[in-house]
Amino acid sequence: MRGVMLFVAGLFAGWAIQVMMAQNTNSGVVMMNHVGISVPNVDEAVTYYAQKMGYREAFRVNDQKGQPRLVYMQISKNTFLELNPATAEPPAGFTHYGLQVENAAQAVARFRKSGLTVSDTNTSDTKAILANITDPYMGRIELTELPPESLHYKAIQNWK
Repeated sequence: MRGVMLFVAGLFAGWAIQVMMAQNTNSGVVMMNHVGISVPNVDEAVTYYAQKMGYREAFRVNDQKGQPRLVYMQISKNTFLELNPATAEPPAGFTHYGLQVENAAQAVARFRKSGLTVSDTNTSDTKAILANITDPYMGRIELTELPPESLHYKAIQNWK
């Protein structure tokens, strides 16, 4: 019995060390934060995801005409679904996924050093600091730094 306990303890210790090492990639990536999709009708999509999936609207940004430009649906404390209106570009479907990073400028420098094509950072109207990696396999990966004034950060802090 003691041997089994030592074996299990060894497995657990090895797993814990592997997890800690895997998280120390020096890329500054905290986690995958959101997935973006374009939808034909944002209001219908918000209703669907709220009523059918149980997500809640975290925040929205409207255009100059008062129409939704984006709506963030909160899936869990730190995970969102970003809804955007579909147009000719982008058509309905998957548009990108977002990685939360500790420091967007440092992440841009690190990924450029790795040979990736990465845009400069900018502050969005949601107050998040963003940059985009051009991914040859799926198009775009968004790097997202969430300062305390960002709508994302506020939604995370208000999660209950």
